[in-house]
Amino acid sequence: MFSSITDGISRQIEGATSAVSGLFFEPVLRLGVTGLSRAGKTVFITGLVANLLDRGRMTQLRAQSDHRIEAVYLQPQPDDTLPRFAYEDHLAALTGDDPRWPQSTRAISELRLSFRVQPSGLIGALTGPRVIHVDIVDYPGEWLLDLALLDKSYADWSETTLERIATRPEAAYYLATARAEDGALRLEEPRAHALAASFTTYLHAARANGWSDCTPGRFLLPGDLAGSPVLTFAPLPLPASTPRGSLYREMERRYNAYKSRVVQPFFRDHFAKIDRQIVLVDVLGAIHQGPRALEDLRRTMAEVLSAFRPGRNGWLTGILGGKRVEKILFAATKADHLHHSQHPQLTAIMQAMLREAQARADFAGAETMAISMASLRATVEETLTRDGNSLDAVRGRLLTTGKQAAMYAGELPRDPARLLSPAREGAETWLNADFALMAFAPARSHLKQGEGPPHIRLDRAAEFLIGDRL
Repeated sequence: MFSSITDGISRQIEGATSAVSGLFFEPVLRLGVTGLSRAGKTVFITGLVANLLDRGRMTQLRAQSDHRIEAVYLQPQPDDTLPRFAYEDHLAALTGDDPRWPQSTRAISELRLSFRVQPSGLIGALTGPRVIHVDIVDYPGEWLLDLALLDKSYADWSETTLERIATRPEAAYYLATARAEDGALRLEEPRAHALAASFTTYLHAARANGWSDCTPGRFLLPGDLAGSPVLTFAPLPLPASTPRGSLYREMERRYNAYKSRVVQPFFRDHFAKIDRQIVLVDVLGAIHQGPRALEDLRRTMAEVLSAFRPGRNGWLTGILGGKRVEKILFAATKADHLHHSQHPQLTAIMQAMLREAQARADFAGAETMAISMASLRATVEETLTRDGNSLDAVRGRLLTTGKQAAMYAGELPRDPARLLSPAREGAETWLNADFALMAFAPARSHLKQGEGPPHIRLDRAAEFLIGDRL
C-alpha cells in the first residue's frame, strides 16, 4: 500500500511539473487518435502529419491561411518508453511507385510535431513567434472500448455480452460451448483455455465482419500477454451457485485482474493525459453490413463517449494533474467512396449517431463535432449512365486486382432516421435500398512542391482539433 501511495504521489508531481513547464514555456497539446473497425488510424496520422509539414492543401486551417505558421517539424517523442509512430515508413507505403495501405495499429505509439507560430494581435507583436508541441498518440480502438469495462462487474459483462451476440452467426459455436458449461464445477485449466480460445475466435470473426463491440481488446492484440491467465477468461451464464474454486469464480477473478492489471494502467499512463481526441468511424462499412451492424456501431459510440472525462481544462486544472478531454471529433472516414454530392448525407448520419450516443451516454462538457472525411483520397469523381439515368460515382484502383473500376455505392437518405430507425428496431435488411462498397488501393500520386497528399476535409479536422492552440 505504501508503494502504491508513493507511486501515485510521484505521478502527480511528474504531471504537475510537466503542466507548469508546458504552461509557461512551450505548450504541449496531446492529441489522441483511435478508430473503430478498420477506420484508418494509421492513414489519418500519416496524412495529417504530411499535410502539416507541407501545407499547400490545408486551406481551412486558419493559422495557415493567415500565414502565421512559420515552420512545422518533427522532433523526438518525449516518452522514451513508447514506440515512435513509423511516419516515414507509412508515408513511403502510401506514396511509393506501387502505393499500398500500411499495416493497421497493433499497439500504442507516439509522434511529436512542433509548430513555430506567430501569435495574432498585440500579444504576437510584443512576444514574437512561439513554439507549440503536438504529441500525437495512436492507440487501438479496442483499447478505448475496454475502458467501459471498468464500471462493469463480471456478471454484468457476461450477461450483456451473451445477450448481445445471441443472434450473430459468428458466435454460434462459442454460445453452444458456453451454455454447455456448468460454471459451478471446479476449475479445470484446459476448459478455461478452451473457452477463452473459442471466445477469441469469435472476436476475430466479428471484427472481420464489421462488428464494432469487440472487447476485451487485448484478446485481439495480446502482445506479450498471450496465454497468460489475465487473457484466459470468457463470458459465462451465471450458475445457481458459485463456490470457491469454481470455473465461474475463477473467470470472475481473471476478469477483475484484466481490469486492474491491463485496462487501468492504460487509462492512468496514457488515456487520462489526452487533451483532444479524434475517433475515426467506418460508417459506410456499417451501412453496407446492414441495420444490425449500424445499431451496434451506434451503441459502441455511446460506450466510447462514456469513457471520456469531458470538460474544459483551466490552467489550475492542468497544474493539479486533473486533465479532461476538451474536444472530441467523430469522423466518418472513406468519404472518397462517395461522390461529393452525397457527403452531406454521410455527415448528417454521423451527426445523428453522435447526438444519440451523447444522450445515451449522458455525456456533456466537452466540445464535440462530426464530419465526413478521407485522410488520403484514393478516388476521382465521374458520372455514369445507367438505364438512361446519370449516376454520380467514383473511380479508383481496385485493391484486389489493381485495375481501374467505377463504383456507385447507392443513394444515402437525406433523413438519417431512415437508416437509424430500422437499425434501432432490429431490422435485418434495408427496405428498398442497396448499398455497395469496393475496396480501393491508394492512388498513384504526383505531389507538387509544398503539397501534402490529397485528402477530403483533413484541414477542417485539424482546425477543430488544434486550430485554437495555433
